[in-house]
Order: sequence, then structure tokens, then C-alpha cells
Amino acid sequence: MDKPYDPFDKTQGRTDPSASSGSSRAKSRDERSRTYDTIIIGAGAAGMTASIYCSRYKLNHLIFGEVVGGQFVDAVVIENYPGFTSISGLDLAQAFKKQVESYGVKIRPEKLIKASRKGVHFVVTTGKGEPFEAHALIIATGRRHRRLDVPGEAKFLGRGVSYCATCDAPLFRGKSVAVVGGGDTAIAAAIHAAAFAKKVYLIHRRGEYRAEPLWIERLKTLKNVEEVLTRQVREIRGKRSVEEVVLDQPFKGKKALKVQGVLVEIGFDPVSELADQLGVELDERRCIQINPDHSTNIPGVFAAGDITHLPGGVSLNQIVNSTGEGAGAAASAYQYLCQLKPCQQEK
Repeated sequence: MDKPYDPFDKTQGRTDPSASSGSSRAKSRDERSRTYDTIIIGAGAAGMTASIYCSRYKLNHLIFGEVVGGQFVDAVVIENYPGFTSISGLDLAQAFKKQVESYGVKIRPEKLIKASRKGVHFVVTTGKGEPFEAHALIIATGRRHRRLDVPGEAKFLGRGVSYCATCDAPLFRGKSVAVVGGGDTAIAAAIHAAAFAKKVYLIHRRGEYRAEPLWIERLKTLKNVEEVLTRQVREIRGKRSVEEVVLDQPFKGKKALKVQGVLVEIGFDPVSELADQLGVELDERRCIQINPDHSTNIPGVFAAGDITHLPGGVSLNQIVNSTGEGAGAAASAYQYLCQLKPCQQEK
């Protein structure tokens, strides 16, 4: 009879690459029946960094993420991540992924729809009903794009309405497009769209932007960008695709702007549904309340990245901040696991 699985015995639960793997179904059953040291939920900057550190701590872990890179994969250009003067979000995400996989870890693309406690352990369940169990969780689910919630937005999604300027701005070459928002991502999206579109309307509900001065300076140099301030989009109209956006008040005597595309860049909302299912404490914005060591009110559950809120701390939703939090959460998860059973330190 095989001895019981010991999550801290690194000789157990490993696959001999020289041995036959059997059917994929049998392998899947083996993965589901195993109790992992840690499961990481989210494959953005925080989640992938946590995976790298879990690998270095020799923790047997899984990482789930529907979108590798999370929200930063959509960034047109990143100029404030140390080591890269300028790099696209997609290229940086691929660099992260390559380093995660260098330790033999594969990012699982399945969507997790349920998280629950099983005694002192945790169980996460995929959309296909597959359960996976772990001694600790690291939640790094980040944020999702905020919607305008106006008539026509859902109808024309993929037919002119987009939440990814990097992906879709080239589709509007020689056309007119509206960019909605006033933060860094909106300004960057307008600048990127201006390289393709004949005309860009930058629509912002306030009279001033919330972006870095450097972005605003670049915006002001573009002749094909027109600023539409103190206005809001009330409706998106068209027949088969986007044809115009309707404003809440006239702009230069017109209440509708003729455009063929709408790039929505108005911020993000926390993805905290799984944390809520576990009973993790959330703040008024539904971000996860963490302690300085990235622990939560639930022993064994840690959090990192844009999903978190540290009372009294500075809220800085930047990639460099998320990587630090991911490393910290992995370190704290390791220490937590060592409390369950003394860890064998590397000699």
C-alpha cells in the first residue's frame, strides 16, 4: 500500500519523464486527486511572480489564468517597468510566461467558478466541474474592464465596440473612432489609435485628465485627436456595426459624433467573486483586505496584485507593484505551510 501523500515530501507527486504517462484522462484524475501545496488563481503580474517564487521554494502548485498577463497584456506600450525602456504588454506577458514555464509549470487556462473550504484545505472547481485541492491559496485575480452600461454597447461588442486598443485600433485605419476615458490607459489608447485612425475623439466626463503629465503632453501634439471634455456617452448607434455615439449634451452643436469604433477605457472593477465565496473580507470597492504579509482573514488564503487593499497603504496599480506583492504572497504562503509541518530547508 502506498504511503499517504505528504505535501512536503518533494519525492512524492512527481512524474518521471522517462516513464509512460498513460492516458490524458488518467493524468487528469491524478492531478485532481492530489492535494497541492498551493493553488494560484490568476496569471497576471502578481500571479505569475507568485508561481516563480513558489517554484523556487519547491512548492508543488498549480496556477490558473484565463488570460496570461491579465489586464496589462492589453497595454500599448509600457515604459515604467525596470529593465525595459519600452515594451508592449503582450511581449512582457510572454516574458513572464516563459520564466514561469522554465520551472516546469504550465499555466492552466480553465475558468474557476467555485472556491470553498474543506476542513483546513481549500477546493477550487473549474467550469467543467473538475475540483482541485490545496493547503493554501494565493488569489491574484486582478480587475476586469469596466463597462459604460449604455444602449448599444453589448450589441456592437466586436462590431466596433472594444476594450482593447492594442488589439483593435489597427482595425480603424482611415476611419473615425471614439476613445472614452481620462486616465493613463485612455490617453495611451487615444495616442495609439491616432496612429491608425483618420480622426480620434477623446471623450471624458471631466474637464481635466487623471493621467500622467507625460501622456498628456504627447496627446497635445497630435493633430487628429479632438478632446471632447465634460461629456458622457449615452448611447451607441448603428445598423450592423457602430455608426455614431450619442452624447449627454451637444459638442460643437452636435449631440452625435459619427464614428466607426468605440474604445472603452474607463477603468476596472475587482474580480473578487471567488474570494467572496470563501468568506474573505472585502472593502467597500470589493477589493481583498490584506495584512502587510499578504494574508487575509482566512488562514491559508493570501492575496496579491490589483485585487488587494492594504489599509493605510498606498494604492498603486502598477505592474512593478504587483510583482512585489506576488513574491511576498508566495513567501508568506511558504511560511504558513512550514507552520503546518516543518519545511526541509535547502542545504
